Amino acid sequence: MGEDVGVRTFSREDRARYREKVRRCLDVFAEMLRESRFDVERPMTGLEIEINLVDDESMPAMRNADVLSAVADPSFQTELGQFNVEINVAPRRLAGTGTAEFEQHVRASLNAAESKARTVGTHLVMIGILPTLRPEHLTAATLSANPRYKLLNEQIFAARGEDLRIAITGVERLTATADTITPEAACTSTQFHLQVSPAQFADYWNAAQAIAGIQVALGANSPLFFGRELWRETRIPLFQQATDTRSEEIKAQGVRPRVWFGERWITSVFDLFEENVRYFPALLPVCDPEDPAEALAAGGVPKLAELRLHNGTVYRWNRPVYDVLKGRPHLRVENRVLPAGPTVLDTVANGAFYFGLVRGLAESDRPLWSQMSFSAAEENFHSGARYGIDGQVFWPGLGYLPVTELVLRRLLPLAYHGLDRWGVDPAERDRLLGIIEQRCLTGRNGATWQVETLHRLESADHLDRPEALREVVRHYVELMHSNRPVHEWPLP
Repeated sequence: MGEDVGVRTFSREDRARYREKVRRCLDVFAEMLRESRFDVERPMTGLEIEINLVDDESMPAMRNADVLSAVADPSFQTELGQFNVEINVAPRRLAGTGTAEFEQHVRASLNAAESKARTVGTHLVMIGILPTLRPEHLTAATLSANPRYKLLNEQIFAARGEDLRIAITGVERLTATADTITPEAACTSTQFHLQVSPAQFADYWNAAQAIAGIQVALGANSPLFFGRELWRETRIPLFQQATDTRSEEIKAQGVRPRVWFGERWITSVFDLFEENVRYFPALLPVCDPEDPAEALAAGGVPKLAELRLHNGTVYRWNRPVYDVLKGRPHLRVENRVLPAGPTVLDTVANGAFYFGLVRGLAESDRPLWSQMSFSAAEENFHSGARYGIDGQVFWPGLGYLPVTELVLRRLLPLAYHGLDRWGVDPAERDRLLGIIEQRCLTGRNGATWQVETLHRLESADHLDRPEALREVVRHYVELMHSNRPVHEWPLP
């Protein structure tokens, strides 16, 4: 969502000044890349998880301010909707038992937060889209109180000039309209951060793009929205449509969407920031007092505040991140393709697969992206989102094949090799990648469990759709807290 900003209006002069400042930041960033002024010695990984809040009846609970007050943990923060919070996990290295430390930390934090949330009649749910959401839950009144959300909502609709139209055709069909961006709040994700050097960035970003469709297929957990069974990862089309600043006429002209897969393999991280500046007008033209060129010339580390803010309003599924920590700048790939959940263990297993596979591909002798068109990677992404673990994808040398076959035959060995390169403890490596293997062998992930459970409740228990959806959430929450991987979840 970008940095915190206060309520304000923007003039034409504000926009002109911001555009000039962003371009100056881009020039300074290019100079920093040439001089290799980046922290590359001890690469870290990070994790963020967006979480839904429900009440005792499994319905959305508009209580994030009360929950955050009760939890009183700075790692938990507000999110777009009042039924959302986010946990930011402190970065750490993968070597040794780093993955186990991620799991232990997140489980302990969520258990403590759940206990405190119950004191205000609320429960935490890690799920891509909450099945019990209804249109009345996604209105201007349910935006979180943070002024940046109100301002962003105003700017997106000022750019559009008309209401949002949401149209998704999957197993069932959905059409709806919205006059706010709150449908975006339905989309709760897991974000993995990977620090890389400028020299390696293009290889890691290209690798992340190449496997995005496989990640989504294996980790799909968002098959239900507004009571309809849609895509296995409905979060993908919903997020794209809910933040679209383009009118229908602008779309027809080929203007790029702000939720963007991209359109080409890159050769430098600069390509991505330059595209963001060239293709997308500012949503939040807020200028910082710092002159980045003067800061660099004085031997300091520029914040590049305008470039970072602008970058935060272009929603690439693999986003480049420039940040400064302890006075040293660094670069990260932020992997945003996966939904939240189903369990902490599944989340960490997804992370192990991602971190291992991108390293295996990025360090391969012959880059995968030299053998595969970018459009094929994008096609895989949408196929993985639509059909989930039952989908088919394209892979160089193999053609089209089931995603589970590709993972078992080709990608798991690469992920094993990559985790070895990170120095992950072999027992941890085998434990986590074994979960991915079993998910492929059983064909069960969060999306398939939700859909099968819904159908069973409707047919065997003769429940109507709204009641069945509440029961899906109730069973889901119980199993989520068990931390059993989703491929072992029973049907009710």
